[in-house]
Amino acid sequence: MPESRGRTRKKGSRYQLEPARKKKTKRMPRWYAPLVLVVMGAGVVVIVWNYFQGTRASNGFLWLGLGLIGIGFAGTTQIR
Repeated sequence: MPESRGRTRKKGSRYQLEPARKKKTKRMPRWYAPLVLVVMGAGVVVIVWNYFQGTRASNGFLWLGLGLIGIGFAGTTQIR
């Protein structure tokens, strides 16, 4: 009876490693992106409304509008 040939081994590769498993990324809820856009839009509306107030304009409303735009921008960095 003929003998079977043995397996050929690669040099330098002692163990067979499993490929790295892909991590599943969590998807954002469908309402998250529109919410971020609404927050940014609200910031723009506050700034424009403050501008049209004329002499009664307040720096507080300007900072509020810029803060809302900043929060919206930070929220866009988390969208997946």
